Amino acid sequence: MILSIGRLCAMAFALFAALAMAPATWAGTTLDRVLASKTLRVCIWPAYYGVTYRNPRTQEMVGIDIDLSQALGKDLGAKVQNVDSSFPTLVDDLLNDRCDVAMFAIGVLPQRQEKLQFSQPYLQSDIYGVTTRSSRIIKTWDDIDQPGVNVAVQAGTFMEPVMAAQLKHARMVVVKPPQLREQELEAGRVDVFMTDYPYSRRLLDNADWARLVAPPKPFHVLPYAYAVKPGDADWLQRINRFVSAIQQDGRLATAAKRNGLTDIMVLK
Repeated sequence: MILSIGRLCAMAFALFAALAMAPATWAGTTLDRVLASKTLRVCIWPAYYGVTYRNPRTQEMVGIDIDLSQALGKDLGAKVQNVDSSFPTLVDDLLNDRCDVAMFAIGVLPQRQEKLQFSQPYLQSDIYGVTTRSSRIIKTWDDIDQPGVNVAVQAGTFMEPVMAAQLKHARMVVVKPPQLREQELEAGRVDVFMTDYPYSRRLLDNADWARLVAPPKPFHVLPYAYAVKPGDADWLQRINRFVSAIQQDGRLATAAKRNGLTDIMVLK
């Protein structure tokens, strides 16, 4: 069968379009695909206040990494496509090519480094406790690891392995979605929950019943970075170039100030 030139051109165009829309079969690097498709798929955790937060009333996305992912997309000439993720699903989402980069202040943990690659850090945070203002059990940091105290951590966050290793007397309660740590605290099922600086701001900014319990000295300061799947050196190098640029040109400082995270940003 002899095909017309027009039909051959149409078939070639359809094949090119299919390749552009099927990143899982893309033979080049992630950077090649992003530049060719002009689409940047960014994994976010939409419950991360100050970082990647979807306002439940307006559905608007706000946070430092909403701002910075848009900046990365602009640098690459690509439209940003947010992909809902979470800390428990982070590794699978990247390895299964659901997104090109995870941008939601991801703690650089050894167990994550075994499976993913990370950019240089742009934020860092210690661990904090959040309790109620009326609590008679938790007054100071030293009250946390005591017999009979229930300490909540969110499943999949870096607080889970850290507190599992640190707590000697208190009982750790792992809270899994759709339950939230603050709900368990308000209900009286836990006495305190552990979180990082960005998430603590959500309670302090919006809940007059919440009280922050800070460690008297650095407890477990962790760097936060962007994550990509392993085996793509060009893409990781491009992400690191972006981090270096925003640290130097003021975009990180501007986004951190807008979202109340100036105290934990990392500058060169």
